[in-house]
Order: sequence, then structure tokens, then C-alpha cells
Amino acid sequence: MSGIGERIQQADWKKEKHAPVIHCPDAVVAGQAFEIKVNIGEEIAHPNTTEHHISYITVFFHPEGEKFTYQVGHFEFSGHGEAVAGPNQGPVYTEPSVVAMMKLSKPGTLHAVSFCNIHGLWESEKEIKIAA
Repeated sequence: MSGIGERIQQADWKKEKHAPVIHCPDAVVAGQAFEIKVNIGEEIAHPNTTEHHISYITVFFHPEGEKFTYQVGHFEFSGHGEAVAGPNQGPVYTEPSVVAMMKLSKPGTLHAVSFCNIHGLWESEKEIKIAA
């Protein structure tokens, strides 16, 4: 029996258009809000067509030394050019990029998971320290 971890792909986002890219400070002040940005296709653009697109990005935080992971946010992208006129004829194309604010009380690791309708789940992670 295989676990979910075996189905989530990871890669260097500079070489792979499916891997989420996490932008945030390396260290933050405990209890102080800071911005995180997660996007797909920073160095190599991911297509956004009816046939091939990113459906969602979910961000999680795993506090250092703890067992459980916490969901920060789940962001769905619904506009991929669909229309009554046919594929890629619609007026709306969303870009897979999100910005959120968060606060931490402990250091840990941010995880961003993205889902491509053709190529499946992709994950990236970034450690965040608490500034002294």
C-alpha cells in the first residue's frame, strides 16, 4: 500500500512549471503579521487553458517539533477560458497566484501544494524561523 506522499511530486521551481514557489521572509517576529505569496510558473510559465491548468493551491504550516500540520488557506482557480462557445473562448483566465497574511508563534515549515488537472499534485516547502 502506498501513501499520499508517494503521489506528491517535488522539483526545483526554476526548472519545473508545476512546483509552487513560496515567497515570504526567512524569519519573522512572533505574533506579527507577515505576507506570504505562492505562485506557479515563476521561471517557466504554466499553461492556463481549459485543457491544462492549475485548479488550486493549498498552504499548510507545520510547527517545529509538533506532530500535526495546520491548514493556512485553500485557494481555487475557476476561470480557465471555458465558455458556451467552446474551450478557450471564455472571457476569464485566472492566474495561479495567491497572497495571504499570517502570524506565527513558533518556527516551522510552510508547505504549498498545487494541483494540475493533467500532472497531479506538486509540493514545495520553506522553513520559517522566529527572529530573536
